[in-house]
Amino acid sequence: MDAVNGLMSFIDRVPTAFHAVDEIAASLDAAGYARLQETDRWPIAPGGRYYVTRNQSSLIAFRLPASGVGHFQIVASHGDSPSFKLKPAFARTGEGCALLNVEKYGGMLMSTWMDRPLSVAGRLIVDGPGGLRARLVNVDRDLALIPNLPIHFNRDANDGVALNAQVDMLPVVGMEGVDFAAAVAAAARVEPDRVVGADLFLYNRQRAVRFGVDGAFIAAPRLDDLECVYASLTAFLGAKGGAHTDVMCVLDNEEVGSGTRQGAASPFLIETLRRVTAALDGNPQALEAALAASFMVSADNAHAAHPNHPDKYDKDNRVRMNGGVVIKSNASQKYATDGLSAAAFEHVCISAGVPVQRFSNRSDIAGGSTLGNIALTRVSMPAVDIGLAQLAMHSACETAGAQDIGHMVRAMEAFYNAEIAVKADGAIEIR
Repeated sequence: MDAVNGLMSFIDRVPTAFHAVDEIAASLDAAGYARLQETDRWPIAPGGRYYVTRNQSSLIAFRLPASGVGHFQIVASHGDSPSFKLKPAFARTGEGCALLNVEKYGGMLMSTWMDRPLSVAGRLIVDGPGGLRARLVNVDRDLALIPNLPIHFNRDANDGVALNAQVDMLPVVGMEGVDFAAAVAAAARVEPDRVVGADLFLYNRQRAVRFGVDGAFIAAPRLDDLECVYASLTAFLGAKGGAHTDVMCVLDNEEVGSGTRQGAASPFLIETLRRVTAALDGNPQALEAALAASFMVSADNAHAAHPNHPDKYDKDNRVRMNGGVVIKSNASQKYATDGLSAAAFEHVCISAGVPVQRFSNRSDIAGGSTLGNIALTRVSMPAVDIGLAQLAMHSACETAGAQDIGHMVRAMEAFYNAEIAVKADGAIEIR
């Protein structure tokens, strides 16, 4: 119950990747982690606990053993979710209504965003005496709605509709002439004339809930991937640590390919690990030696078999909600899992009493991808892709099993507490 309630509260407080990083940073501050700045030289020491952020939307935290660096045990997830982003010139009008000009961020189920209360959150760029600064904002009220076309003018709606993001998905925010920009500035407590830029996203106002006669399920926005983000943070703070360096990464822009300065394809992770090893070990080969003995868990949710459409899933490799942690595999390497890494992580789960499921797509249906295999092009080490089974991935409201968040927290905590070392001959030793 604690894990479920904590997850739902976390999702309710985190409408964007910016807010996810802000929330995580506050938890790390409270736990005694020191915040590092990329522009400074890092005064890190054995036994220390630290974190660093980039772009306010990605974060890497690490806990050093008293003996030095050792190897790295990394859990990486992503804080962004599919949404609609406001364009720079966002004000439009139509038939007496004020509208927002938006574009797609990621691959969402667009129809699920219609006819429901929405709002706007992100960050404003504010000009002041100290220069340009970003300020987080969340207009925490029902602010917008994307109206559907009535069935009287679209008689084929129930047979499938091709939605056009430029035409069909413009939110109504008031009557023509309303000052939307001033309302957002007021929510951030800044004067409108000081706002010179913004990164603003629509978000679903629905709060996370449990449902079902037995309360077996969670319905919430942004379960992909805030469920894994919350689990990794909870496990990271709860783990005891060992002779290795524990690392928690929450990266941005996975939903649009990770190819940004704060995404999995960026040098953010490798630069952070390089600075850690350089500060504690002057040997120029220290980083490569540590990486070669390290292990990564890439955590991003998985597709539960849909009860109305079981034919969409491989009958021998399908997974269910409340069935435990999912290990994901793909022959085209969309996931980082191989036989060795899967067996290693399954061993950790079984030792901790956590149920494990295996997932692979039908061979004739292409699945998704995630950040693990992308990150590994920068930091080479064995890795496994895992997640929790959910329905309606990339919907404005997704569904997952209420028991599974506890399974994931225990699995990740066990991962951090174990010693998982890759040997010179490629073997993986788990203690």
